[in-house]
Amino acid sequence: MHFEEIEYYLEGPLAFITLNRPEKVNSLSEKMIAELSLALDRIASEQQAKVVVLNAAGNHFCAGHLLDEMIDKDPVDYQRIFANCTKMMEKLRKLPQPVVGLVQGVATAAGCQLAAACDLVVASKTARFGTPGVKIGLFCSTPAVPLVRAIGPKRALEMLLTGRMVSAGEAQNWGLVNKVAEPSELVQEGKNLALSVAKASPLTLAMGKSAFYSQVDRPENQAYDLAQRAIALNLTMEDAQEGIKAFLNKKEPPEWKGR
Repeated sequence: MHFEEIEYYLEGPLAFITLNRPEKVNSLSEKMIAELSLALDRIASEQQAKVVVLNAAGNHFCAGHLLDEMIDKDPVDYQRIFANCTKMMEKLRKLPQPVVGLVQGVATAAGCQLAAACDLVVASKTARFGTPGVKIGLFCSTPAVPLVRAIGPKRALEMLLTGRMVSAGEAQNWGLVNKVAEPSELVQEGKNLALSVAKASPLTLAMGKSAFYSQVDRPENQAYDLAQRAIALNLTMEDAQEGIKAFLNKKEPPEWKGR
């Protein structure tokens, strides 16, 4: 499969997706959104890939939607763009593999949304996050969706209403970022985190990710109902049974079968 605005490749148990239009600050054009969606579909059925690493070429992660495509169009065109982008973002959450985002430079508007939609994020110490659309008359309504779920309503609204940029350290304190790395160590730190996740059973990761997002926004009693059914089902899987037996017998974890 040939891509023009992203790169996709496998490296051991990791699948890499790289935003690759640094001359446009890796802005999300309609073509890039379509290519990201196709790559995520491919990864979903890729047996070798246990974890996805989403990164970007150049000095910046992503400056949001390509603004050249945001002017002088009919409402139906704008609806199509945001519907396609929403489907792509939702695929990140529905993907069986966990997604680790690596952020350098700026992640603004839909770029901040893309980072927030990742399951885990490692950011360069010099990275900055923002939803500055309000400054140009366009409220970042769609970026708000994963952002508020990552950092809560008060902090999300502060970013959305003021458009101010948030440093990597502040983003980590707020819960948008898991780890902050030196710029020269960003890729290696991201790989290390992804590889640590990839040690687990791929079936367990897929079941766990699905269960987590299914319960996270529900009332506690409903969340427990979903979670107890998920963990009971998980226990019926061969990987869980073999893993528990290995632990009880003080042995190394088994070779995961994915079943």
